[in-house]
Amino acid sequence: MALTTSPRGTADIFGSNLETWLKLEGYIRDICRTYGYQELRTPMFEHTELFQRGIGETTDIVEKEMYTFTDRGGRSITLRPEGTAPVVRAFLEHNMGQGPLPVKLFYLGPMFRYERPQAGRYRQFHQFGLEVLGSADPLLDVETILLPVELYKTCGLEGFVVELNSIGCPECRPRYRDELKEYIRPHIGEMCSSCQARFERNPMRLLDCKNEGCRKVLAGAPVITDYLCPGCAEHFAQVRSYLDVLEVEYVLNPKLVRGFDYYTRTVFEVTFAGLGAQNAIGAGGRYDGLIEEVGGSPTPAVGFAVGVERLLLALESEGSFAPEARRPDAFIVQFGGETKVRAAKLMYELRRAGLHAEMDHLSRSVRAQMKAANRLNARWVLILGEEELLAGQAKLKDMDRGTEELVDLAVVRQHIQVGEE
Repeated sequence: MALTTSPRGTADIFGSNLETWLKLEGYIRDICRTYGYQELRTPMFEHTELFQRGIGETTDIVEKEMYTFTDRGGRSITLRPEGTAPVVRAFLEHNMGQGPLPVKLFYLGPMFRYERPQAGRYRQFHQFGLEVLGSADPLLDVETILLPVELYKTCGLEGFVVELNSIGCPECRPRYRDELKEYIRPHIGEMCSSCQARFERNPMRLLDCKNEGCRKVLAGAPVITDYLCPGCAEHFAQVRSYLDVLEVEYVLNPKLVRGFDYYTRTVFEVTFAGLGAQNAIGAGGRYDGLIEEVGGSPTPAVGFAVGVERLLLALESEGSFAPEARRPDAFIVQFGGETKVRAAKLMYELRRAGLHAEMDHLSRSVRAQMKAANRLNARWVLILGEEELLAGQAKLKDMDRGTEELVDLAVVRQHIQVGEE
């Protein structure tokens, strides 16, 4: 084990890469504020049963990917693999349903899944998601689609596709499951081992399989939208009507089911072809039964989540989301002794005024300090020698224009601020 290497499937975020993250996080918080969502920060680990009951025992996440351990008190604990179940737990624990409805929340933070690392997919990854709890209004289904669409557009991303489907409810799904099983049964031997294992327990999950052989078998399978009960059909029709009125482009994908068992009715996925086979940059849907499943009263809810790393990978491929390079407003060159003391005082005065000021801390020569200022791309350089110090002045060099002038120390800040405008 190399102590100087991060664990497989994790990554350090710093430098210009971090600036990109911060820019995206700023956009996320701005748009959530506009739509009336409040941030919720849940613990990074929860009781394992929350995810077993919430996500579903037959999902890949619960069967293969969770980081689960027993703590010192003998309790089974799991690092959160997704954000919806913790939000539901917090909604119930803090009686949020007793206040104004719907409750609109968003989260942004790390999640953990033990899976094979690849481009844009990590074992510790970051997820932005939003949840609306307490209303069955189809317009809120549309809002959880519209908000990420507007976020992508604000970031400059083009070419993404919204795929839409309805997977019905416990009233209409059983008939569809029976029909699907009858279609698959003669071909089950041609399918992958995971599909064979799930066939009896959760046949709809087979529609989500990415194995090419399985996809060929399922090409002619019956579609859920032909089996929707009147309530689900009407709900889906209203979702589509609102999307049309709001001019949100989408395509119908009758085989879209999503990977979690808690979904009901509306499901959607946003894909971006530039990412290859693993092309999802966000997904969500309605989950009207989840709150009851984890111990609450029947409460409708709908939500969405996007993997931050995957979204940044898509933005990088478009070359449309580079943050502005950060540079010091001023670099102070000094000659040691009293000039260093006065330079330190001036640096902190500039910082207190909201300017980014730096100086040398390695006892370098004046020439080396000037090179350091150039490497940092400082906007201004203040040269503070003994003669300038006695006169209460500094040489102020405009690094963009190559000009230089003597300025009284008392008004250096004003000169820099005016020059920045």
